[in-house]
Amino acid sequence: MLCWARSCRLPRGALGPSTPSFSRVPVIRSSSNGQREGKRRPLPLSYRLLDGETTLPAIVLLHGLFGSKTNFNSIAKALAQQTGRRVLTVDARNHGDSPHSPDVSYEAMCQDLQSLLPQLDLAPCALIGHSMGGKTAMLLALQRPELVERLIAVDISPVKTTGTSKFATYVAAMKSIDIPDKMPRSQARKLADKQLSHAVQDMAMRQFLLTNLVEVDGHFQWRVNLDALAEHLDEIMNFPPQQEPYSGPTLFLLGGSSHYVCPSHHPEIRRLFPGARIQTVPNANHWVHADRPQDFMAAVQSFLV
Repeated sequence: MLCWARSCRLPRGALGPSTPSFSRVPVIRSSSNGQREGKRRPLPLSYRLLDGETTLPAIVLLHGLFGSKTNFNSIAKALAQQTGRRVLTVDARNHGDSPHSPDVSYEAMCQDLQSLLPQLDLAPCALIGHSMGGKTAMLLALQRPELVERLIAVDISPVKTTGTSKFATYVAAMKSIDIPDKMPRSQARKLADKQLSHAVQDMAMRQFLLTNLVEVDGHFQWRVNLDALAEHLDEIMNFPPQQEPYSGPTLFLLGGSSHYVCPSHHPEIRRLFPGARIQTVPNANHWVHADRPQDFMAAVQSFLV
């Protein structure tokens, strides 16, 4: 059963200065694992679409774990202005304003996009995915190549992501947050940051996680589905085995200071994406688009030509 408190296409408020509004998240209620075992049904994802030239392939941006479509606000606006293309940013299921579901598989996330892209008349598109979004993008290109004109995977590869202990720590830290009801938002954010700091020492990471803290009727909660993500974290870190390659133009855009993609991953990249180009952005960590936005934009625009 799909329970909606509010449905919208625009970015939902997070507890931060740039996103002042707040709202509830729709939840898919399930008493069994039937949805995963039977036929999956796509969820109505929350999105933001910037207008552009309809004769050019649209650009679609997919965020990573714990992220949302607002992560790409500046990049999306710049791409729309500089390329003249339509630009779509999307909240993955269990993130942002999109519905929650016990099914967090990449197959399910792909099915959501298989429904949304034709609905918006955006296929085939130039698909750009970061981290978890990059794995979703790769799987969609491999399984439904007619929907993907070209592909950019940002600091991720089609193999299992190692070093997952930090993500489990983030989830546990977020679940342990205790904020009194009716507390002013500014104080609530400071308190949540202080409580997170015991387990998450990196201030930038704490600020990123705190974009998921929202106020609903005076009660503070996380908009990301922590229970589902915690239960299936290993599945999110993995990548579904694939046989048939994607022959379209592909760019793997890596952070020079990141360790998410190793040389040992290159053979599998070449096998599944024989036309792939691997490019490194110097002095960028995992969040390439946030660390080096101008270099990221230059790489993307060069690949789109």
